[in-house]
Amino acid sequence: MKTTSYIFLIVLIVFFSTLDNTPLIATPPSQPNIILFIADDVSWNDIGCYQKANSDEHIVARTPNIDRLADNGRRFDQAILTASSCSPSRSSIITGRYPHNCGRASELHQPIASHIPWFPRLLKDAGYYTALVGKNHMSSEKTTDESPGQPPAFDLVSGRKVPGNRGGHVDWVKTVRERPVDKPFFFWFASYDAHRSWDGDTDWNKELYGPRHRHQDGTVSAFLVDDKTTREDLASYRNEVTRFDFFVGEVVNELQRQDILSNTLLVVMADNGRPFPRAKTRLHDSGMKTPFIVHWPKELKKPGESTASLISAIDIAPTLLSAAHVHIPATMQGVNFLSILREPTAVVRKVAFSEHNWHDYEAHGRSVRTDDGWLYIKNNRPQLPWQGPADSVRSPSHVSLQRLRDAPDDLSLAQKDVFRAPRPQEELFFTPDDPLQLKNLASIADDAKTLKQMQRFLQTWTEATCDSIPMTISRDQFDRKTGKPLRSDSKSKDWFRGTPAGWDREAAQTLEHGPS
Repeated sequence: MKTTSYIFLIVLIVFFSTLDNTPLIATPPSQPNIILFIADDVSWNDIGCYQKANSDEHIVARTPNIDRLADNGRRFDQAILTASSCSPSRSSIITGRYPHNCGRASELHQPIASHIPWFPRLLKDAGYYTALVGKNHMSSEKTTDESPGQPPAFDLVSGRKVPGNRGGHVDWVKTVRERPVDKPFFFWFASYDAHRSWDGDTDWNKELYGPRHRHQDGTVSAFLVDDKTTREDLASYRNEVTRFDFFVGEVVNELQRQDILSNTLLVVMADNGRPFPRAKTRLHDSGMKTPFIVHWPKELKKPGESTASLISAIDIAPTLLSAAHVHIPATMQGVNFLSILREPTAVVRKVAFSEHNWHDYEAHGRSVRTDDGWLYIKNNRPQLPWQGPADSVRSPSHVSLQRLRDAPDDLSLAQKDVFRAPRPQEELFFTPDDPLQLKNLASIADDAKTLKQMQRFLQTWTEATCDSIPMTISRDQFDRKTGKPLRSDSKSKDWFRGTPAGWDREAAQTLEHGPS
């Protein structure tokens, strides 16, 4: 009798609890699968879907798979990196922090401060299966010689680079197929394409990738010399971009085969500009603007509409965590841009900041952009040329530029910019009217008000994020004319290293993010 009474009581509770459609147990929100595709050294306007917005008028690579994602997703036309330098850019993406706020990681090949969480680890802690496949270019500072600074961010790390897989993509589809099926997943699929030196030409499968790009096709960037050497260099680069695109398509096909594409959030981007003169390491569009395509059928509204809304690379981490319903830690300095996926005209930030620190050569530069098209650059090493990283200086395209510079023929204004020294300490451009950023308006009286406003933005950000110019700055490791390693009498392999930006102000500890 007593048991019957308990059963009757439970039935009554269930009955009355359903009268207002309130569930007895809250249903957890659906967590999407997430894949971040990140190309190596690819400029925004080298992807096919950006052809109409291409200001440099050079021919783009064939990217039909990425283009289809854009046609059914969202293409971002103002996605700005925090650094045009491989590991500092990736460290910024994975932490949601500015490079100088990541500890030593503001400089190439340096580790992230041990206390700063990586967003894939937060996803892993929330129940995601996580994997990094391809180029692994981030590291965490160790607390001791034996112990890493924080738990691993990925359940699986695979970086095979073998014949037939020089681009690092071979395990992408395999990873999707062999994942645990009882968990949502996050995959960081990082290509070696299109980093120099080129191997796509010798590791090419015509049946998979189509014909190689021809040097005879298209036009050449205004910053380069239009000769056969440069054209062949560009064709090899485009081959690698096309190879990257093919493997993006293979992953999409596998997601479709498994019927999980609808609830998989895909992001396609690059870490910095193409490895050519006046691109990689630059604070101009050619270096800092990244292709950025988001595809998420289940949640994205108005598919196929592009957006001019400004976002920063530090916004990726908090956005993906928010999409996964995971708490965003106080360490992250970016903003959530999920609203742009629902409405392409949504505004999440008015300004975006970028920085250039040591990458093969002594450097310290900062920039701020506004959502209406202004770009301000502060060059704190104006006496030095800004020719690009060492692999770009050694490139056939750069050699052609040097040959023209040393000949009686004059270089064009754009070509001269590659070698310019000294450079102006301040540069101001209105990018809608000057897409190549060749007309410096910093000294124009009509733009004095804008200049002061941009200076204030940068100063406020500098103070808030504890940025600084190191007293002992890292020196050149390579010759600026040849790109060859410099010799040193020092026995230390890091003889050229100085102090990272913000180190003296403990920038890695700050939780401030400055204006957005």
